[in-house]
Amino acid sequence: MKVAIVMGGASPEHKVSLASGRGIAKAISLLGHTAIPLVIDADGNWIDGQHEAIEILQACDVTIPAMHGEGGEDGTIQGFLDQLKIPYVGSGVAASAVGLDKHLTKAILRAHGIAVTPGIRLTGSDLAETESAIQKLKAAGLEFPVFVKPGNGGSSFGVARATDLATLSHAIADAAVLAPQVLVEQEMLGREIDLAVLQFPDGRVDTAPALEIHPDPEQPFFNATAKYDSSATRFVVPAPLEPALAGRLRRTAIEVFEVLGCAGLARVDFFVPADGEPVVNEINTFPGFTPASQFPRMWAAAGMSYTDVVDTLIRTAAK
Repeated sequence: MKVAIVMGGASPEHKVSLASGRGIAKAISLLGHTAIPLVIDADGNWIDGQHEAIEILQACDVTIPAMHGEGGEDGTIQGFLDQLKIPYVGSGVAASAVGLDKHLTKAILRAHGIAVTPGIRLTGSDLAETESAIQKLKAAGLEFPVFVKPGNGGSSFGVARATDLATLSHAIADAAVLAPQVLVEQEMLGREIDLAVLQFPDGRVDTAPALEIHPDPEQPFFNATAKYDSSATRFVVPAPLEPALAGRLRRTAIEVFEVLGCAGLARVDFFVPADGEPVVNEINTFPGFTPASQFPRMWAAAGMSYTDVVDTLIRTAAK
């Protein structure tokens, strides 16, 4: 097959997307297909030109939108491909848009009885008035420390831990630069567990063995530095989980995938408190996809190589 890989984009995750796209392109070539990379620059322009890119996309059998964050993982590129009637890997417009909107994701999951990280959303004047944010925190029963994050986006860009009024004010201002809505969520003490969800060509949806994150202890939390620039961060897969907990996380991850209407793939991230119930932190409808990324690591533990996973994604999209 001829497979187009769209990568880059104008989001802060531009470089992460390029790394994912290059890894996927290499795997496609190893599978014997023709890989056709299409890069969108950091200003949102198609390097090959938009009209030329459309012609290339329409000549391909499948497209992989290997993009993270706004402009790629939010339904924008999916709608573009839908208009061109081009088969593509991953979730459609609605699930992609909801998945990137952290507040909307949690509102839907909460309505379906799925436990999520407790928090509030700040928009408009609340972003500039710290006192208003404090009142909302109190009303929601949240206490310091809290985490502040842009309402959409990933890779921990713009995420900060706030322990008092001053750090909260700075964190909200920084996050507001990246998104018009900001989430403030209760710090969850416990284990960070990820589940990789994959859809197969026959429609079956399953998860790989869970992965546990042990962030670099020199970093305040699992921030962008700990994710991409630290050799001290450890990913343990399979995560050491009791069978009952492992089964529960697997069922919940698949339920999240299905409730949001996802397709193809997703990574569902959980917090597991030592003395409480697991809660969903977020979903990534196109998670980081380099050979060293969490999603392929989990499937490797299930006996599927990186190229096996890419092959499954292509065949599922084509089907």
